[in-house]
Amino acid sequence: MKVLFIGGTGNISTPSSRLAVAKGMDLYLLNRGKAKVEIEGAHSIIGDINKPHELTELKKHEWDVVVNWIAFTPDDIERDIELFKGKTKQYIFISSASCYQTPLSYPVIIESTPLHNNLWDYSQGKIQCEDRLQKAYREEGFPITIVRPSLTYDTVIPIAIGGFNKFNTAQRILDGKEIIIHGDGTSLWTVTHSDDFAKGFVGLLGLQTAIGHAFHITSDEVLTWNMIYKILADALGEEAKVVHIASDFICKIEPSFTGTLLADKAESVLFDNTKIKTFVPGFKATIPFSEGIKRTIKWLLENPEHQNIDEETEAKIENVLKVYKGL
Repeated sequence: MKVLFIGGTGNISTPSSRLAVAKGMDLYLLNRGKAKVEIEGAHSIIGDINKPHELTELKKHEWDVVVNWIAFTPDDIERDIELFKGKTKQYIFISSASCYQTPLSYPVIIESTPLHNNLWDYSQGKIQCEDRLQKAYREEGFPITIVRPSLTYDTVIPIAIGGFNKFNTAQRILDGKEIIIHGDGTSLWTVTHSDDFAKGFVGLLGLQTAIGHAFHITSDEVLTWNMIYKILADALGEEAKVVHIASDFICKIEPSFTGTLLADKAESVLFDNTKIKTFVPGFKATIPFSEGIKRTIKWLLENPEHQNIDEETEAKIENVLKVYKGL
């Protein structure tokens, strides 16, 4: 298959790129050429998807599959429909599981769970993208597949505050400082290693029965947030000094945390992966968080330039702790 990844060298997409090549796919990566990640065996097209008038090389090709890892707004989708209508047999949009109903009326999420999240602009943008793609599929036959990842990690730390592409909370644990866990830490969540995600995702490439369908792809491992942070601390070789603070309180003091907390991680979420396992027989996530986060920490410690300590985030954490304690 001839496959185009728009992006393809990020936290989630890099393992999918490598697996696609390993599976014998003819993979092309369209990006600006600024990423240091090398995908051996993939072809590179240098260009900016946001400047379609400059994409002379891209317009020479037709594709079996196009995947956009970096579309966030309806304008991005309009551009892609214009670029790829009649030029691809499948267009895969990377959406987000944060699009699902918030708060949930039923705790187990399946692909038909309503999409409704008015608390986070990011999620609203992804929902609007999905709406436009569904319209294009219904009215124009544009061959869509939608994939909704949820807190997928490889080179980032999948926690609620001071993590992801920031090393703040990890460094606080190493320094013996207090860290914040939202709520009482007993709500449930699922984190998924990008290598596991890739197994399900690459199985969808070129799968004609997946046209018109949406899928989430997650691990079946369910952890409390207390356990997620404990496993992180264990991987760092330290014991976390935890302060539990209600999500509402955190977001009242620092509203910028609303997206990642109230709009996403404040309540228990359980994913039913029956659909992806049905369409991609044999898909199974096999990397427990206790193993995966050790890989991530090892990589971060070996690449200190990626240990991003964000001063603004650090100040917000300190402010929440200070106000909570009445100091």
